Amino acid sequence: MSNEFVHEIKVYYEDTDSGGVVYYSNYLKFLERARTEMIAFIGLSNKKLLDKYNTLIIVKSCNIEYLKSAKLEDKLKIYSSIESINKASFVMIQYIKRNNELIIKAKLKLVTVNESGKPIKIPSILEKQFAN
Repeated sequence: MSNEFVHEIKVYYEDTDSGGVVYYSNYLKFLERARTEMIAFIGLSNKKLLDKYNTLIIVKSCNIEYLKSAKLEDKLKIYSSIESINKASFVMIQYIKRNNELIIKAKLKLVTVNESGKPIKIPSILEKQFAN
């Protein structure tokens, strides 16, 4: 995987409030979609991670800074990169930009767990992809 993954989305009516501004919690959905697409880009999926590696990736913490608002029909780019990896967790930095203007900054700690919610070692296939 390259150092940074980019996912593009368009803001739909369902993402906004009555004024056409993206509702703040929907940015978390946008970030999640970008993480899911990043996993797909490296040839995996959340379902495959669960079925084949008994692994779920969960968000342990999220620090998000709202710099500017996105609006109805804006085209957004979400940039995702791995900042660090340890045995059972990794830190991801995500940015959302509109026309190269930074509107959202987020730093997340993600943990790999089994179906019971117990932290487990990151599968080597995932760790190798993240390390590249």
